[in-house]
Amino acid sequence: MSSNVKLCPNLLVQYLDKSPEEFRKADIIRFVKENGIRMINFMYPADDNRLKTLNFVINSEDYLESILTFGERVDGSSLFPFIEAGNSDLYVIPRYSTAFVDPFAEIPTLTMLASFFDKEGNPLKSSPEYTLKKACDSFTKVTGMEFYAMGELEYYVIADDTDLFPATDQKGYHESAPFAKFNDFRSECMSLIAQAGGIIKYGHNEVGNFTLNGKIFEQNEIEFLPVPARQAADNLMIAKWIIRTLAAKKGYDVTFAPKITDGKAGSGLHIHFKVMKEGVNMMTENGRLSDTAKKVIVGILENADAITAMGNKVPTSYFRLVPHQEAPTSICWGDRNRSVLVRVPLGWTGEKDMCSQANPLEEPASDVPDKQTVELRSADGSADVYQLIAAMAVAAREGFEMTDALRKAEDLYVSVNIHQDENKEKLAQLKGLPDSCAASAKALEADRAVFEKYDVFSPEMISGIIKKLNSYNDGNLRAEVKGKRKEMLDLVKKYWHCG
Repeated sequence: MSSNVKLCPNLLVQYLDKSPEEFRKADIIRFVKENGIRMINFMYPADDNRLKTLNFVINSEDYLESILTFGERVDGSSLFPFIEAGNSDLYVIPRYSTAFVDPFAEIPTLTMLASFFDKEGNPLKSSPEYTLKKACDSFTKVTGMEFYAMGELEYYVIADDTDLFPATDQKGYHESAPFAKFNDFRSECMSLIAQAGGIIKYGHNEVGNFTLNGKIFEQNEIEFLPVPARQAADNLMIAKWIIRTLAAKKGYDVTFAPKITDGKAGSGLHIHFKVMKEGVNMMTENGRLSDTAKKVIVGILENADAITAMGNKVPTSYFRLVPHQEAPTSICWGDRNRSVLVRVPLGWTGEKDMCSQANPLEEPASDVPDKQTVELRSADGSADVYQLIAAMAVAAREGFEMTDALRKAEDLYVSVNIHQDENKEKLAQLKGLPDSCAASAKALEADRAVFEKYDVFSPEMISGIIKKLNSYNDGNLRAEVKGKRKEMLDLVKKYWHCG
């Protein structure tokens, strides 16, 4: 058993002694038979960006073989508004590589994510998960590279106030117990997410914390490692389900909402990305950001206003995207600069060996890992993560199809905080992000050809997104509720459990 397999928290990986990508149907059946599994769950995303569940009791080995091979029928019109009730049957087929033992089920249960197929047995063109696959395939076809992603999942935990060791308001970044109250909860979430196949980087407390009406509100974050884009979206979907389910069992409330209350830090869903070729990270060259990376960045910036239609899906999303806070409002990029839309964080590109300096008994490392990623900072927990990462992959591909991408990279670069006086003239020249669902819908309509190119986003999906965004009728909402705290808080409450 390799060390990578031995240390993997996923029970199937340990038992079968193989990576998830190698799972076959026979492996799933063997695990079920030899581990007393009595039920199978299929889970799949729907239009509300949440996972749905279909339960199966294992009646016999023949029935187990049947559901693993042929899946089952579901009512597509109850899952997606673009599917008509008169012709709504869809198939759901499990993806064996996503299998994990359900950590919450009292009856031993094996759960897998499932994909949608139409009546002819073809992948459903408008499925968010299949759209992401098409986006990645088209990116690879055009560039010869693979699109990788990872999410920074921010959320608030809310519970009764203990009055012990009160935290400093809005100063919770990386806070430890006892001032941080939910570190153990976060650690338990991380353990369960890892057992379910999530590839986690780390977890920590975030900036937001306060008490209100006898309740503690504490912001946390779980960040993942870069993996192929579809796996990254799967990680985020399962993580949100696990965090919410565990919170419910403990009597906590949890929200991924972009706006929490007046004057407090909201939660984002920052997505990091990189492009890989034959196992090599192409984001740097000779220790500096590569032209490849700049083309990817420009492609995303050029389509950033339309991407908000996938990543910021409720009216309160745009109460987070306001000037002079860490959430971005201007379409630009920069190094280590949290005021920009696309940020290039530290990437371990320095020449000094830090480990041997911190640990004098160690020899300097012979190789420096290339960990450079780039971060899109606009999205939040209301996002459809499959659509969002698909849109990013499409936009990144467009960067390679632009003839002037490198020149635009220079034009859109900001060296310091965009809101400083020295950038006043630059700021006036930059395009801004949409300020409402209505504005995002308009931007997507204008750019829909980009996303429909190569048959990635179906016209039905794009039209459905636009219709839903326009249904909020929020074109002037920020101005209408400005200074009206009750109206704003009513909106926050309405979209408290978005995504």
